[in-house]
Amino acid sequence: MKRRKLGILLAGSLVAATAAMAIPVTPDPVRDRPTNTIHINWSHTTRSNGYVDDTWWALRDRCAPDYLGERLLCDAIGLLAGATSRTFEAKMSDDVGLPLADRWGLMTAKNSPFIRSAHVETPLGLEAVLGFYRIALEKRGWTENDGAVVGPDRAVVTFTTSDGPALLRLVRQDNTTIADLSLRKLLAATSSIRPAPGRVTLLLGNKTDEAADITVDERTIRLAAHAGEKLINSDAAADELPESQKIDLPPGRYKVTLKLEGSAAQKREFEVAADETWGLLVGPEGAPLPIRLY
Repeated sequence: MKRRKLGILLAGSLVAATAAMAIPVTPDPVRDRPTNTIHINWSHTTRSNGYVDDTWWALRDRCAPDYLGERLLCDAIGLLAGATSRTFEAKMSDDVGLPLADRWGLMTAKNSPFIRSAHVETPLGLEAVLGFYRIALEKRGWTENDGAVVGPDRAVVTFTTSDGPALLRLVRQDNTTIADLSLRKLLAATSSIRPAPGRVTLLLGNKTDEAADITVDERTIRLAAHAGEKLINSDAAADELPESQKIDLPPGRYKVTLKLEGSAAQKREFEVAADETWGLLVGPEGAPLPIRLY
């Protein structure tokens, strides 16, 4: 009799689960956020002179289910990914010494002899992200300088710190706030990573198993699988790139398109300023991974 009851209960659970999978749900932008899968990478380079170069990047896929059963699965997987994310965030924040805005979907970070930097993409509004950084950076002893430029879709704020000048740049784009926070250290960068005066250097690489096309400023560059994938690890690795993967640009905002073979193109618009060097990697599913190198 007990076995019969157990069988009935199991059968009923399967029927209920199957029914839940077929129940449509209304999209919820708060629940359906980037939490179900997280891709993480970290590299650590130690040099003969004792300098250390660390790089982090992480990408979270979005879970936007159409049915109740799918949402339940997303929630369960999201709990596991959330725990991984918190561990990663704590280590990144401690090692780089920069705060990380909440609900990020993509982040990159760099701690080299020349710079500490973090790039974060989050669905939070620009005003909320700006408020978060102002409070978090003040707690770290940073002093905001006069002359901040703040608008509905863009903000630029400079800071004075004991370690060097710092910059926070925010851009609102396609329901996403892109935050770039950087602290340029007092040690002068090597010529291999430093751009020409008043210019911007963009270094391109591909971390995937597929060939990729990157279009910047209406110029398309073909990258073989894994071409230049270690460019972000150190200035020496960046210097080894072929000239075809180095782009010299004037300061400004640029539309960037990444296209992996067999995948849909991904588009972004990035703002860069004079005397900056950036690495741009093709990440999982063709996601662009921008990393401020100098």
